[in-house]
Amino acid sequence: MKKILLLSDTHSYIDDQILKFVKQADEVWHAGDIGDLTVTDTIKNLKPLRCVYGNIDGAEARSEFPLDKKFSIENVSVWMTHIGGYPNKYNLRVREDIAKNPPKIFISGHSHILKVQYDKNLNLLHLNPGAAGNHGFHKVRTMLRFQIEQGEIKNLEIIELAQRG
Repeated sequence: MKKILLLSDTHSYIDDQILKFVKQADEVWHAGDIGDLTVTDTIKNLKPLRCVYGNIDGAEARSEFPLDKKFSIENVSVWMTHIGGYPNKYNLRVREDIAKNPPKIFISGHSHILKVQYDKNLNLLHLNPGAAGNHGFHKVRTMLRFQIEQGEIKNLEIIELAQRG
């Protein structure tokens, strides 16, 4: 079993609230718009990190992290990208590939809108953790955490952090 913390859109922001949840996870997944790499360096010093770059990320982040991260964990296939869309409105760049070879979990960020949605057509779970940072239009900073065990996603929780400062 793996305890996963999923966040996105930190936009160079990390605080003790986020780090409290990082410390409780087995792995942290970041779905892009990192901003300053101090964010990912801080997380990597505490826990294993899987991360993709987002549209605001510069050359340094793009050289360290991929646009798409496809992997398997506990017999669950995962595809993480920053701009991916959501069921029935997948981004054109991923639409064909996701239809041909859907993962069990499809993760995107970008919208700053927390979304957990099951795609009945592709038999996948779409996750967007919202935005953990202070930059953007969202009022409450959010993340997701869940467990993956032997091919199943369990105990999915929405984490609401403090209001944007």
